[in-house]
Amino acid sequence: MSTNLRSFSLDYFNLNGKIAIVTGANKGLGQAYAVALAKAGADLFIVSRSGDCEETRQLIMEAGRRAECFQADLSNRKEVKQVAAKCVEVFGKIDILVNNAGTILRSPLVEYREEDWDKVMEVNLNSLYLLSQEAAKVMVEPRSGKIINIASMLSFQGGKFVPPYTASKHAVAGLTKAFANELAEYNIQINAIAPGYIATDNTAPIRADEKRNAEILSRIPARRWADPSDLMGTVVFLASKASDYMNGHIVAVDGGWLAR
Repeated sequence: MSTNLRSFSLDYFNLNGKIAIVTGANKGLGQAYAVALAKAGADLFIVSRSGDCEETRQLIMEAGRRAECFQADLSNRKEVKQVAAKCVEVFGKIDILVNNAGTILRSPLVEYREEDWDKVMEVNLNSLYLLSQEAAKVMVEPRSGKIINIASMLSFQGGKFVPPYTASKHAVAGLTKAFANELAEYNIQINAIAPGYIATDNTAPIRADEKRNAEILSRIPARRWADPSDLMGTVVFLASKASDYMNGHIVAVDGGWLAR
């Protein structure tokens, strides 16, 4: 019998002493991820483009953890490369990286502007690659780390009117697997969360469209939009010792959307 059967406990999900970076953590899913990690015991380095992360910081402090805010435009590669270095300067290490920040611009393919393609790819893909690379450099020496990318239902499907978003989210799934193959030997696990349809500010226009809202709900077996809190347990699992042998996986949290 494996001796680990007796050693397993809920402490495997405990993040006490861990330092986590979460990008786009000022609202929505990013805020939920940051608060979840704090409630599990981690201290947070939260990154937002606006720098307005006071609400998230207060929620983290209410959980008894420390939070430091950092303003960075992730469409600017120079600023992206400053994130990991600044976290190490403030906290001394990086244990967890959640690449949550992203953007979406909608337009028919024949009307899509080249500059909009570039903007979406820069934020959704290039910043994720560069920030993961910088964080991995920090994690390799202690041979420990978790990188959690945020994929999408459009990592599996095509969608409409969002060609760069779809391309970037397919690429996020691919990079998750590529990173896992290289970094597993250093005890660094890289996985991704693919959220389904979530009730956030970004999806408010869709939910307000009676026809489109009904179409979406008709395909979700759970018969409801997700709340950001529905993703909190998944991010804690992927950030914790409980997922140490899970690598290169895309976890769909979608109420059963893909099962249809």
